[in-house]
Amino acid sequence: MAEATARRGLDPALIVVLAAVSAALHVGKLPPALPVLQGMLGLSLVQAGFLVSMVQLAGMGLGLLVGLAGDGLGLRRCMLTGLLVLSAASVAGGFVHDATGLLALRACEGFGFLLAVTPGPSLIRRSVASGDLDAKLGLWGAYMPLGTALALLAGPWLLPHTGWPGWWWLVASASAVMAAWVWRAVPADPATAGASRAVWSRRAGSTLAAPGPWLLGFSFAVYSGQWLAVIGFLPTVYAQAQIASVTAGALTGLAAAVNMVGNIVAGRLLRRGAAPRTLLRIGFAAMAVGAAYAFMPVLDAGPLVRYAAILVFSLVGGLVPATLFALCVRLAPGSDTVSTTVGWMQQCSAFGQFIGPPLVGWIAKQAGGWQWTWAATGACCVAGIVLAGRLHALLARRATT
Repeated sequence: MAEATARRGLDPALIVVLAAVSAALHVGKLPPALPVLQGMLGLSLVQAGFLVSMVQLAGMGLGLLVGLAGDGLGLRRCMLTGLLVLSAASVAGGFVHDATGLLALRACEGFGFLLAVTPGPSLIRRSVASGDLDAKLGLWGAYMPLGTALALLAGPWLLPHTGWPGWWWLVASASAVMAAWVWRAVPADPATAGASRAVWSRRAGSTLAAPGPWLLGFSFAVYSGQWLAVIGFLPTVYAQAQIASVTAGALTGLAAAVNMVGNIVAGRLLRRGAAPRTLLRIGFAAMAVGAAYAFMPVLDAGPLVRYAAILVFSLVGGLVPATLFALCVRLAPGSDTVSTTVGWMQQCSAFGQFIGPPLVGWIAKQAGGWQWTWAATGACCVAGIVLAGRLHALLARRATT
């Protein structure tokens, strides 16, 4: 059925990626509006950081459960539900004009985001031949930077005309359209989808008992937390430097967009036999060096060098998520726990994204500027390089058993 659908239109795997891009728009829609919201609501940098990261609240506690739901209740059903929740919460957000209400709805959006993206790798795995899996998972890894970049680029152009409520409603409409497309073009879940409580418990137990999901989760946490912190605060950094919002949006959007190049390249390299450990170490090392040149005053880098360093941070760092998604398929305890493993990785990633922006905002507040941001990102990169070695050892052990 998947092959017939692909012949009639776009490859179902690509539709799944586009659906995730529409979900990522909700993560990226906030940074362009953040200077406006700070002015309207009087938010501190720490509060602004929590507003950026609140979308990850649901993922911190529910990632594993949503992964179980994807494996047990149906992958397409989970994605459809998530897209509709995102759309509804974003529509409601346009009518709210206080910080508490926006924070609550951002948490609802986080739940929808989790439902929408967690089933993605398993849906792709179900739709493509095994020889194309790494390349398609490389595309999947690009959904976050692409959606974020589109929001960062479009937001500054649209906000003066729509206001931030209209901007929220436009992003909601994108998710609603993708829900309709997924429902129409992605093959339905098999009739066997569904599982007893005992099966759910077994899947959760086997996932949490295996070392692979934990190593993947910690790796994604130290990657995603620093990436969202740096990219999420760039519009605020540029606003403080009195750079026009449209220019700041374009600069930030490009910085987010180049990340997808790293994701796609990682998928191609993995398909050609590149070692995951090598890609992870290169990605984390580049993020450490890029952040150092972008934020360390002692290096005395000019504005062009600092921006180029941000591009390196994001572009080469893009090797990390695609590699981790590919490893999810290899290191899941069994074929029936791929979504559960992805869910756990998303849960750990959400924790990193939840604490990353407020932590960087707090450091900036204490330091009176952004000059110590590199210390937080550097610590994450050191942890990521160590974890890459542990993942390599685990892959080697599995290859010999």
